[in-house]
Amino acid sequence: MTDLIQLDVLGPAGPYRSRNRATVADVSGRPVAELSLAPTVYVDRAMAALRRATPLPLDERVAAIAHAGQLFATSTINGQTVAEYEHAVSRVGGIPIQVVRAATATAMRRTEQLYNNLQHARPWGAVGDWRDPLTHAGRAVWSRRGEVFAVHAAGNHPGTHTLWPEALALGYRVAVRPSRREPFTPHRLVTALRMAGFGDDHVMLLPTDHAAAESLLRGADLAYGSDEVIRQYADDPLVLPLNPGRSKILLTAETDWPKHLDTIVDSISHHGGTGCVNATAVLVEGDPAPVAEAIADRLALLPNLPPEDEKAVLPVQASSVARALEKFVLDKATGARALLGGAGFVEELGDGSAVLRPVVHQLERPDDPRAGVELPFPCLWVAPWSREAGIVPLRNTLVLGVHTKDERLISALVDEPSIANVYVGAHPTYWTDTGIPHDGHLAHFLMRTKGFIRG
Repeated sequence: MTDLIQLDVLGPAGPYRSRNRATVADVSGRPVAELSLAPTVYVDRAMAALRRATPLPLDERVAAIAHAGQLFATSTINGQTVAEYEHAVSRVGGIPIQVVRAATATAMRRTEQLYNNLQHARPWGAVGDWRDPLTHAGRAVWSRRGEVFAVHAAGNHPGTHTLWPEALALGYRVAVRPSRREPFTPHRLVTALRMAGFGDDHVMLLPTDHAAAESLLRGADLAYGSDEVIRQYADDPLVLPLNPGRSKILLTAETDWPKHLDTIVDSISHHGGTGCVNATAVLVEGDPAPVAEAIADRLALLPNLPPEDEKAVLPVQASSVARALEKFVLDKATGARALLGGAGFVEELGDGSAVLRPVVHQLERPDDPRAGVELPFPCLWVAPWSREAGIVPLRNTLVLGVHTKDERLISALVDEPSIANVYVGAHPTYWTDTGIPHDGHLAHFLMRTKGFIRG
């Protein structure tokens, strides 16, 4: 066990290697790393240190985050080269290596553009600092809602860690509780941020057990994430839960859907289908069978490969996890028409791991609740849709890809509060750009406006 990668707690006095450690295994069950776990008393002291710390000036924060992104994507950190880090994430998370590499590049790009992204989130009439000359005449000032921000990180994709650095840029001190499923990315990013100029008491990595996680949450002013602890506080206005995306595609009757088949299939399978922005349901005005069959034919061609293979495009999990998912889906799909994966979709790789192959089922009704079942691989539900059904089956959607010429329908979808993003035309559901919110701007949760005037 001495050759395992050591992922220390990154606390207020630097790295800390605890006696209580969790073994991090790859998809075959082979131990790869040891993750130190911070006890509750350590977490309490760490959160107090974050609260005492004074933020760096804005210009220094923004420059340090951009520098950290470059270090993250190009440097040896914690003894790991970029290639070694990406290989570890691929093997442990079961994510295709090309997906991990793309996430690395995205991390650098987003940290470079972070300041501009925040300006898109700031209310147009508000200034970012009370010292702005405009405040002599009275202005709204964009201000933090607190001082300490806790992140309970998801482990499904390394890209989830490109959002929370915005809190650092806004002057929060940040504690990150990494997922044991994939702790390499947050450990590397927190280390890079410290290398770039943030103090140990400004950003921390605090891996914990369940009890200490509660302490981390209580010690923060605001928190967000997607783990079990966060879900227990989902009704707390100071906690922002990251819910399943349940992203969808709608094809109305006038749509020449074969023309858009590439976009549809890409929305389902891009990045291995692991993201909340991947489409999990396609609703079709008219007969959904031809659409379902065409999608299934395309997805059936994807290869079975270990995640570190250059040509891998599908996620891989430990065989036991994959078989549990298989049973869950097959039980859930009872009575639906199976076009792909109906007899099973787990492909063993012979080393204790298995590929999660695509699954396509056709449903009979647009309001079938199974259309909202989201899983960490390309698992698609295709259903009919009608004008009479309206927007009800399209609610609770992170990204809705819409192929229609009906502007009244588009307006209704944009006005629907439970649909976070609407992409009309040939844009995949995973598309994003600087200034485009994910599920609203995170800054809208972190900040508020205050009226301010001075003489």
